[in-house]
Amino acid sequence: MTASLPGTSLSLLGILIGLGLLVWLAYRGWSVLLLAPTSALVAAFFSWEPLLAHWTQTFMGAGAQFIAQFFPLFLLGALFGKLMDDSGSVLAISETITARLGQHRAVLAVVLSGAVITYGGVSLFVAFFVLAPMAHELFRRADIPRRLMPATIALGASTFTLSALPGTPALQNAIPMPFFGTTPFAAPGLGLLAAAIMLAFGLWWLRRREAAARSVGEGYSSSPDAPTIVATAEDLRIRELVTTAREFDPAEALQGRHSDTCPPFWIAASPIVVVVAVNLVMTFAVLPRLDAAFLADERWGRTSLGAVGGVWSVAVALIVAIIALVILNWHRLRSLRESMDAGANASVLPALTIASLVGFGAVVASLPSFDVVRDWVLSIGGGPLVSLSVATNLLAALTGSASGGLTIALEALGEPYMSIAREQGVDPSLMHRVAVIGAGTLDGLPHNGAVVTLLALCGTTHRESYFDIVMVGIVGALLALIVVVALGSSVGSF
Repeated sequence: MTASLPGTSLSLLGILIGLGLLVWLAYRGWSVLLLAPTSALVAAFFSWEPLLAHWTQTFMGAGAQFIAQFFPLFLLGALFGKLMDDSGSVLAISETITARLGQHRAVLAVVLSGAVITYGGVSLFVAFFVLAPMAHELFRRADIPRRLMPATIALGASTFTLSALPGTPALQNAIPMPFFGTTPFAAPGLGLLAAAIMLAFGLWWLRRREAAARSVGEGYSSSPDAPTIVATAEDLRIRELVTTAREFDPAEALQGRHSDTCPPFWIAASPIVVVVAVNLVMTFAVLPRLDAAFLADERWGRTSLGAVGGVWSVAVALIVAIIALVILNWHRLRSLRESMDAGANASVLPALTIASLVGFGAVVASLPSFDVVRDWVLSIGGGPLVSLSVATNLLAALTGSASGGLTIALEALGEPYMSIAREQGVDPSLMHRVAVIGAGTLDGLPHNGAVVTLLALCGTTHRESYFDIVMVGIVGALLALIVVVALGSSVGSF
């Protein structure tokens, strides 16, 4: 194509049409692996750009770079989660917390169980498959309305442990590290504060809703038609939405062989302690003393320790934890090869799906008309933290993926934000934390894979339970984000 560029308005229309096709068809169950390149080429066509070059060079180049940077975390995270599940460790941790708190604190027990296992590195959907049956039993005994189950599980497993708590091995906490040269423990004080706000607000809301239900005599109300874990994991539409939103292919949750017995609590919790401890030691003791000047050579991609150190920290932490888990549970892992194969396989489809979203974002960001979008985002009032929050929120909402939306935002705007940070003296750690919390808010819209899966496992509908998910998963996160942005803008990072 050699003709002159069309007007900016036509090019922007192409971006909107491409994005609209991606969003609409993805939520109707079409594979993102097909939609992302097609939508990218539609956007490029309206800009009269070379289509094949955008597909093989821009789209595939960005997707391949994402895989190169983050596939080790997809692989190790899914493997760790599967082994924790098959060894009975996830169930042991949940049952111990529940026994200590008692059924009169059913909501708190479910929240804390989800928080412990996901902060320790267990994949979100592995956690869902363990927490949902436990929550059914606890809520039935305590006679708490089943419609509150999805929000309760979401609060503990998919809010502050994935975006706010410093050191979390969650993928979305790792994504900003190569862009900002930060670590998993970026802005730890602000992260802890944000986590406390999300947890406190969510628990307050759920207690309020439970009390209101008891005042009118509303109880558990079982549903004989609630889908089973097997039916949910095998649902192709849910599988497609899940692999777009998170890092575990639910179809693999049914593979391997679960242990007939659960380990003692200290054995079950030990791998989680290892993840946190090794991550901490790698970040603050090992990597700072490492002579990594060799990374500047062309052989190693002309990179730096700041760009890869964060991923290295999380990867080593997960590797050591997996080794510890296997040693401690050798006799409980009834078919180690099958479990490891299932964990490895569970990482592939989510990695390729999110990489495809990144490729779409790279094509859009390379179009001449995207300068208008970039200038608009950067000009949003309130400073760079506000505009970064808006960008990550919008893209996570549109893609239905915190990690996909965050990567697209930073691929397109990471360098301008780093320039602004240098000019205005903004700590990159602060931008890291704001970006991660921002990506974990509006990604929880009704089409999100986590939301759809939770509702299916709990046997409830959007009409019954989604409002409570919004309150604990979106409103609470937005409140925390506002506080972090306000404090960060006034006193800086801590």
